[in-house]
Amino acid sequence: MPLSIAPRGTTLKIMKMPVDEKVKRHLANLGILVGAEITMLNEQAGDVIVKVKDCKLALNKQLATRIMVG
Repeated sequence: MPLSIAPRGTTLKIMKMPVDEKVKRHLANLGILVGAEITMLNEQAGDVIVKVKDCKLALNKQLATRIMVG
């Protein structure tokens, strides 16, 4: 399922990210990469706030819909 529709408060594993290499490198620097665990904290109109390791990050709807979690 896309990260943008994941239930709040759940910890999920990133399964795939069909994004270009530049975006993939940027996300990897933030700790968002395939196999990592991510916790959905809040969602509003598709934009999300997630917790990765000990950091909270905001992702826009376009990016959140491309990150597949399970």
